[in-house]
Amino acid sequence: MTATHLDSPWPAPTGSGPLDAVVEVPGSKSLTNRYLVLAALAEHRGVLRGALASRDTLHMARALESLGARVVQDGSDWTVEPMPADADLRPGDEPVEVDCGLAGTVMRFLPAVAALTRRPVRFDGGPTARVRPMGPVLDAVRALGARVDDGGRGTLPFTVTGPGRVRGGQVDVDASVSSQFVSGLLLAGARFDQGLLLRHTGPTLPSVPHIEMTVAVLRAAGVEVDDSRPYIWQVSPGPIAARDVRVEPDLSNAAPFLCAALVLGGSVSVPGWPTHTTQPGGLLPELLTAMGGTARLEDGVLTMTGTGEVRGIDVDLHEAGEIAPTIAALAVLADSPTRLRGIAHIRGHETDRLAALATEITRLGGQAEQTTDGLVITPRLLHGARVETYHDHRMATAAALIGLKVPGVEVVDVGTTAKTLPDFVGMWTAMLGDATPGPR
Repeated sequence: MTATHLDSPWPAPTGSGPLDAVVEVPGSKSLTNRYLVLAALAEHRGVLRGALASRDTLHMARALESLGARVVQDGSDWTVEPMPADADLRPGDEPVEVDCGLAGTVMRFLPAVAALTRRPVRFDGGPTARVRPMGPVLDAVRALGARVDDGGRGTLPFTVTGPGRVRGGQVDVDASVSSQFVSGLLLAGARFDQGLLLRHTGPTLPSVPHIEMTVAVLRAAGVEVDDSRPYIWQVSPGPIAARDVRVEPDLSNAAPFLCAALVLGGSVSVPGWPTHTTQPGGLLPELLTAMGGTARLEDGVLTMTGTGEVRGIDVDLHEAGEIAPTIAALAVLADSPTRLRGIAHIRGHETDRLAALATEITRLGGQAEQTTDGLVITPRLLHGARVETYHDHRMATAAALIGLKVPGVEVVDVGTTAKTLPDFVGMWTAMLGDATPGPR
């Protein structure tokens, strides 16, 4: 049974003993969607091997097809025929419809790509997507010469009507809310006549590893990027090479499985772990070691071993906010308080993750206090409860992690994990083996 088939609250299973599991984590959502955009803008046909087929990546594939690309899926191998080089091949007055779902990468990566067409492109998404901030990237697309109609809201829905040929040049953007504003502009920059000189003007910049990931995939595709100056990126104009590329496993999606080893004891191994990576999840071995685990990377397999005891930490997760819900869930089960700092920006994710975590941890009997930029979690005696997920996949997997030690945790809408892990429930159950389901 896959998570997407579960309509009633899911009884999270409790653990029955030390783990000894190997978990094959599917490809990275962040890399899959970056590779898809570059393949759609490339000179010739490209192939993604090990691509993640999830809700977000399928939204990206369909959106790129709406813009003129073609994506053919053969299992986890995806072949991409690029968008027409001549924007006049897709003229017309009827708007192209792009359904973003809840995918921040779709709504923030593709407005600059839409400017390369000459047809109105209307972006929309789910109710929670409609409140996610978009203003800075829409202002940047306007500065590039496109017409953007958003009713002055700075959110979905909006329509981008591009000039076809984008002049490019210098653009300023305040990406304090999301590094995706920077990545979305950089990915299209090589297709602008003058390239792109992009400056971040805000007071802080979250999730810098995601920008480094964007720069790395651009360079691998033959694009010249100068990032030698802080908060300034220069993308030279030129072709984007077609590639046959393998997608790394999604390291952030490995987080709840690796954390399970600390909670229950024993070991969990994840094959395909890269020696070097730009994924924020690459910080997990260091973080989980600080919380009581032991990490070993050998022949591309990361093994996390735990004793069943978890230590609290004080840590700045500014560069890896996406794993904050998982670390927060682990902290609930720790033997001492935890302070998570530098993650004010996760208030603007699928939900306000700081508020959601504080609410649901409290619902379970725990203590979680919001600060200006994070959470302070103090361990308390926990009890079962029905945990809301707010259409947020990280909230669902965090609840499952707590459920390993707390009987009676029921996860509302566990199917939201299909955003990045289409079979989370099956993977979780397989890892636990003979674990005992919680009471309904």
